[in-house]
Amino acid sequence: MGVFLYRAYDSSGAKFEGEIEAKDKPQAITQLKTQGLLVAEMKPLVENGFSKFSFSRSVSLADLEFLTAELSLLLKSGVRIDRGIDIIRKNKAKPILAALLNSMSKDIKSGSSLADAVRKYPKVFDKLYCNLIELGEASGNLSKVFEDLAVDLKFRRDLQSKIISSLTYPLVIFFVCILSVFFVFNFIIPRMSGMFEGLKDLPWYTSALLSTSAWLNQYQGLLFLGLIAFFGALYMLIKRPSVRFWFQTVALSTPLINNAVLTIERIRFNSGLALMLGAGLAIDRALILCIGNVSNHHIKRELEIAKDKIKRGNSLSQALKQTSIYPGFFISLLEVGEESGNLETVFDEIAKRSKQDFESWTARVTTLIEPLMILFMGGLVGGIVIIMLMSMVSINDFGV
Repeated sequence: MGVFLYRAYDSSGAKFEGEIEAKDKPQAITQLKTQGLLVAEMKPLVENGFSKFSFSRSVSLADLEFLTAELSLLLKSGVRIDRGIDIIRKNKAKPILAALLNSMSKDIKSGSSLADAVRKYPKVFDKLYCNLIELGEASGNLSKVFEDLAVDLKFRRDLQSKIISSLTYPLVIFFVCILSVFFVFNFIIPRMSGMFEGLKDLPWYTSALLSTSAWLNQYQGLLFLGLIAFFGALYMLIKRPSVRFWFQTVALSTPLINNAVLTIERIRFNSGLALMLGAGLAIDRALILCIGNVSNHHIKRELEIAKDKIKRGNSLSQALKQTSIYPGFFISLLEVGEESGNLETVFDEIAKRSKQDFESWTARVTTLIEPLMILFMGGLVGGIVIIMLMSMVSINDFGV
């Protein structure tokens, strides 16, 4: 039996999309015809065509949040996890997500746990997600784990949407600026260059303008290839641990960026701790797992040292006080939580406050970028236009 994705219409013209199990394509079409559907498109859902890499590229944060929230609702309604996955796969999932769920469903039905099934796709499900699923399965509280994960994923998706929408206008301005510059150097300046033929001792700005236009007309193909090669090489270099370590060091030492890095790592660490403690895990084990959720090597090293101090008998608040991600106010909250034995609430509160801080930082930065991009465009394009006008006026100095 195979699985086929289809798009079909009924007698009234209503569209139906989904998947159907059949021995082959003709049998699948026949089954749909018996349901009164006219098939417009039919293709097999081939798992082998989707590698783990393609999953990581195609399953978006919105897809993951949708899957997590749907599973939480289904589990709360008393649906078993394997049945819940099949319901989402057949009725609501996009093709790439359906292929992923199909693979997970087969693993679960063959005896694997859900945690083992999601761990096969580390680019889709991070370590925190997998560890919480394992805890939820062990405690029998999987629906609550999915609910908490869905809330966290929704925050990340909303923040991602805000950043993208805030950067859209400045990026459009930037590309319009670049296109305007290329238009001027490729079409306008070559047409006016004949005005300066035979003239000697041209002003330096006129010579620079004409030389730049001539160079771009001759080598702009190589320029584009060079830019593609540069960004490709940069992308490959970023994957290397040593280069990533260098970038993380620079980010922590850059005044405007370091606050954002610390806030992001604080959100990751405290959100993970709140979720882990809420799932019933002990604080020492939760610390070990959540440190793995921190991406910056320097901060991770500080947290490792703090973890070792806690193992030797130091208090949690005093050990974490020596790390970069906890300002004094948050240390006060940790001391209160440690004394009251309510650390889960404190970690959740720190994560929420850090999320608010990061949203405010993002709003300030994106608001600043917009006028800077306008100034950049005005300065670059306006400067070129002024040089063109000055060059045309300078022709009178040669008696033309």
